[in-house]
Parts: sequence; structure tokens; C-alpha cells
Amino acid sequence: MRINLIPTQAFNDQKPGTSGLRKKVKVFQQPNYLENFVQSFFDTLTVPANATLVVGGDGRYHNRHAIQTIIQMAAANGFSRVLVGQAGILSTPAASHVIRKYQTFGGMVLSASHNQGGINGDFGIKYNIGNGGPAPEKITDEVFAKSKVITQYKIVDLPVVDIDIIGKTEFAGVNAGEIFTVQVIDAVRDYADLMQSLFDFTAIKQLLASGFEMKFDAMHAVTGPYAKEILVNRLGAPLESLMNCEPSEDFGGGHPDPNLTYAEDLVKIMFAGENALDFGAASDGDGDRNMILGQNFFVTPSDSLAVLAANATLVPAYAKGIAGVARSMPTSGAVDRVAAKLNIPCFETPTGWKFFGNLMDAGKVTLCGEESFGTSSNHVREKDGLWAVLFWLNIIAVKKQGVEAILMSHWQEYGRNVYSRHDYESIPTDAANSVITHIKSQFTTLPGQQFGRYTVSTCDDFSYLDPIDGSVSNNQGIRILFTDGSRIVFRLSGTGTEGATLRIYLEAFEPDVGKHYLDAQIALAEMIQIALQISQLVERTGRTFPTVIT
Repeated sequence: MRINLIPTQAFNDQKPGTSGLRKKVKVFQQPNYLENFVQSFFDTLTVPANATLVVGGDGRYHNRHAIQTIIQMAAANGFSRVLVGQAGILSTPAASHVIRKYQTFGGMVLSASHNQGGINGDFGIKYNIGNGGPAPEKITDEVFAKSKVITQYKIVDLPVVDIDIIGKTEFAGVNAGEIFTVQVIDAVRDYADLMQSLFDFTAIKQLLASGFEMKFDAMHAVTGPYAKEILVNRLGAPLESLMNCEPSEDFGGGHPDPNLTYAEDLVKIMFAGENALDFGAASDGDGDRNMILGQNFFVTPSDSLAVLAANATLVPAYAKGIAGVARSMPTSGAVDRVAAKLNIPCFETPTGWKFFGNLMDAGKVTLCGEESFGTSSNHVREKDGLWAVLFWLNIIAVKKQGVEAILMSHWQEYGRNVYSRHDYESIPTDAANSVITHIKSQFTTLPGQQFGRYTVSTCDDFSYLDPIDGSVSNNQGIRILFTDGSRIVFRLSGTGTEGATLRIYLEAFEPDVGKHYLDAQIALAEMIQIALQISQLVERTGRTFPTVIT
């Protein structure tokens, strides 16, 4: 095996976002584009002897080609073994588990998460470090710097590896006497075994056999095989409980984002009046997000995190209690109230799962979540969609209550943080930046101003000091905080590939049990108008209605 040094020219647009580099497939198909980015990572990392790399993704278009390229580049850059999920399928939480279980050096996760797939869709790639979590900013910043000056990449000539059959393929290494191994693994079984070690499968199995009706929507994405193995093969759910569980390179032509807009078919089933099922759930393209539904009832991700924290001791893995909780800044303060009652710490971090990794590694937190439909625990270092679904099923099985009853009981005890997120997608970047600039220009004049029944207390651009490594993250989102604890948050998202996505997060605390039944959009109507007034969003973008409301 001989290392080939291929001359290349740098690209200036390979800055990783909160979850790696995401671009249109056609951008990644440019000569040397993928290779440059992968080599920039390998040039940043110090690869030890006998290192193992994990590779896999969400099955979207271009994954198979990228996997073969990364295998060839890993061999040229000092790795002795590559672990590949069968058929190239590896959910993001499963990738984190594989990295941790097999104690590998790290992994390349190929996904654009909830973004659309197909030849005209999106592709993405990120690197996860040895703890199973996303590479921290100090690594991704160096990768971006190297990507702007790269002049060559390393690759070896290898035949195409059959990634559909579990087993090992060995090649002569770069140096005499060395062996380079590509091992295709059953990552579905590895992940299912982990879930079975965490949850009370006996109780869940009894629930599913009792006439309890559910539907899980994999959205033609990566969690389909995992759901079949866990829900059907191990827990005895009927096959009809699953929908869209065959992975597709273009996600069946849909948008694999588990929310009320893009999981429309599931929502219709769960909001069918008297004919609605007991429980519904969906996951996204790479399996790290989740949506939870009850009969004619939607659970916000913020409330979901709070309920899981409040009921954690009902689950075997957390029966002895949880060390602490963490949430991203835009996530509502519902879990804060649970943490206060449990007398455990609650950390507020920037958006991006990598910020939770340090807290978990230090034993500071057990559960964590983001309002963008991501929740998880210290069993991996990524958010985990199916884990959240099983957690809910475990709670329902033990409490013998439906989803809505569990939420109403929770709100009665803790109060309700009425919450909603409005997404304005694909806004021209200049217009989106204009909105943010305009809001910031009011920082000195907004405090003390009254808008209807709300008075502004403070406003800022959120900064975070990592309590573990001392790193500082600035400009993480604009907060308008009101005197009664309500708030509005504005944030530009880094997960899209066209224009900019402006997210507006709206939150109002409601202690009155008599108002807990109000629809969030009705309860937040005044707050929505205040957000539009302060931001001048309509005037500056021309957008009169959000793309997605959750």
C-alpha cells in the first residue's frame, strides 16, 4: 500500500458549524472538497499508533461514496483500523456509543441531521472525539484554519470495500509488516444492547402488550433499523407500530425533521380526535432528535426534558438519582424548576451538544437537552432520539398514565413554562444580519421599557464560561429578559445550507393551573407581537409568517 500525495487548492468556505460542515451535495461533489476537509482534520489531530476510526452516517445520498474515500484517507494518515456501520448506516448516538464502547480514537459522522437529502439536498460531516462527543471549538477552529491553506491530501489506492456484509477486510499496511483493517460492525445490535441495559424492557413490553397503541415515525431515515430491532424484535410491538422505517437516500422525498410541520402524517394520526393513538414519536435524519406526542397532545422538547428529569428515578439506569441537568440557553427554564426542587445543579450552555460533554465527563450532569428536539444523558455524548422515546415509554409503563396526564400533573407541581419557537428559514443573510444588528442597537434603551403587560429587565448577547476547561463562548444568542421571568431569544442557526435561519424563542411562566390548557400560540400572542416589534423582522425581511412553529 503506497501513500499518494494529491496536490489541491484550498476552499474558503469549510468552517464547521455547531454540528460540523453542512453544504449542498453538489458542493461536496466538487473535486477535492471532501478530501480537503477530511485531511484538515487529520492534519489537526495527532493520530497515535494502532488508532481506530469509526465511520458511518444517516444513509443520505453521497454517504457511500464518502465512506470509501474516508477509508482510503484514514489508511494514508496513520489509522490501523476503521469500524464502519453495516451498509454505512450509523445513527449519531450509535456512533457515539461505538466510539466509547470500542475505545476508538474518534469518528467521522456523515450527516446533515434534519436537513433534506438526495442529489439536490444536503450533505454533512463532523468529527467526534474519543469521549464520543463532537469535536470542541478549539479543534474545529484549527481545522478551519488548516482548510484555508491546505496544499495536498493523503490517500491510498484500495478496492471498494463491501460495507453491506458484517466482517473484516484486511489490507497490507503502508509500512512493511503492518495490516490495515476495515471492520463492518452490527451497530444496531450494539445500540440496542445499550438501551436494554438502561431501561426496564420488561415493563415496556408489558405496556405494549396491554392494548397500548403507539406509532413511531423514522421519517425514512437512520433510526428505522434501530426501531425495528428494539421496538418490534425486543419489545414485541406490532410491525404496524412503525412507519417510514426503511432508510432512503432522499428520505422519501421528505424533510426528516421531527416537528409538527414536517412529521405531518404522524401528527394527523395523533390528532385524530377519539381515534388518536396513545403515544406517538418521531426521530430525524441521523437519529439524534425526537418528537413526543400523546393523544391530541404535543410535548415541547423543553417540557420533555423537565419531565424526564423529574421522573428519572423510575428508570433503572437512573434509579439512584441524577447528578445534575444542563440545557441550552434557548431551552425553557422548565427543567430549572425541577433541578431546584431536587437540589441538584442546572447548567445553562450555548447551543451545541459539545458544550454538554465537559459537564458529563466531569460528572456534573446526568441529563441534558436542547429545545431543538434533542435530549439525552451521559450514556453517550450526543443527543439521542430513540433513547428519549424509550424513556417516555418507561415512565408511562410505571406511572400508568397517558402523556397528557403526566404533563398536566407536572405543570400542577412545577408551573408551566409556556414555550414556542418560530423559525424563519432561508432568509437572505444580509436581511437576517440586519435584524440582529437592529436588536443589538437597542441594548441600552430597552431595559425599563414597557410592552403591554411586560417590562424589559435586561438584554444581552449570551456568553458562556465553561466551568470545566475555562473556555469562553461569546455571541451565542440575544436575550430579552422581562421582569416577570418571561423572555424572548433571537438566534441565527448554523445548521442550514441556504441563506440564514432566524429562530425566535418565546417563553412565559404560567403558575395558574386554570390556564395550563391554553394553546401556546394563544398564551404567547402578546409576546409574539413584542418580538416582531423589537426586531422589525417583517419590515427587514419581508417575511410575515414563520416557516415552522414548534
